[in-house]
Amino acid sequence: MKQYKVELISVEKNRRFGEFNPQPLEDALNEFSRQGWQVISCSARDIPGFGSGRQEFVAVLEKAV
Repeated sequence: MKQYKVELISVEKNRRFGEFNPQPLEDALNEFSRQGWQVISCSARDIPGFGSGRQEFVAVLEKAV
């Protein structure tokens, strides 16, 4: 039997260059991995904001129970 989890991870973009720092995303995914979760699907979208914006990543995770 498997268990599934959907996680929304928001990452702010660099205001000056419009790039995002992947470290918070890596940290979150590594923490899920330590808990036994495995990413089976993901998607991303840009969320505009005043002066900068952010990207949201949706990760679908699974683990055996």
